Amino acid sequence: MKKILKRALNWIVKGVPINNVTVNIVELSPNELLANRRALITGGTSGIGYEISKCFLKAGASVVITGRNSKKLQIACASLKEETKSNNIVGLVLDNSDVNSFQNKISEIMSFYGGVDILVNNAGVLTYNTISNEDEETYDKVLDTNLKGLFFLSQQIGRYMIENKIKGNILNVGSSSCIRPAISAYTLSKWGVRGLTLGLAKALAPYGITVNGIAPGQTLTGMVPNHEDIENIYRENIPLGRYILPEEIANMAVMLVSDMGRAIMGDMVYMTGGAGILTYEDIIYKF
Repeated sequence: MKKILKRALNWIVKGVPINNVTVNIVELSPNELLANRRALITGGTSGIGYEISKCFLKAGASVVITGRNSKKLQIACASLKEETKSNNIVGLVLDNSDVNSFQNKISEIMSFYGGVDILVNNAGVLTYNTISNEDEETYDKVLDTNLKGLFFLSQQIGRYMIENKIKGNILNVGSSSCIRPAISAYTLSKWGVRGLTLGLAKALAPYGITVNGIAPGQTLTGMVPNHEDIENIYRENIPLGRYILPEEIANMAVMLVSDMGRAIMGDMVYMTGGAGILTYEDIIYKF
């Protein structure tokens, strides 16, 4: 009701029309683009990670998803099996900020399907703090999860692919924050993701390992406050005019890690609806 009243007030006072946006998302039909591929997707229990997992399964891949909560992993795996009619999904408890656990966890991951040839670094945390109110504990949590964990997981999976002569893919989920003026721990972490994507792409290319990234804008996931109460995806401060949907990100992820995307290397595909590229107006900058 508050949202309706606000839009009505904008119409009366500012002449801003009441926009009710709907969108028809074209999902990839079940296909064989990732047949016989084995993917590790971090943060796969919800949001973008969940949708990428679903699209990968529909494209023929075997998938391991990670998350910090075993119950959420069980629910996500059961739901993915039901939605995709595929049993090639396994969940593993993994905290992206706990780098010391990676070696043992990776050994367990390799045992599920006999290896991995796709890594999707999706796990991340978001805070709405800026430099004016950030504290060290939160700063460390954001950087450790979003960047440090991604760095060392890529290190170990990259090493594994090289040693086993696997011509695979690493796909990093960045953000429109990759190119925004940085005033928060989150934005800094995503600048790091973009830089690392470029560095990994250059270093791993000689081994036939393709590295790219996807940078979503404001996507309608659990990271959006009160997302479950949002009935209208209209966003007046985004050039596209609406939130990005996780299904859109997932479609692109399939393309980038399939043979269709082999010629794309070291790129960050900006699926932001223009936010961060054409405008910064969707974010408030103040100290």
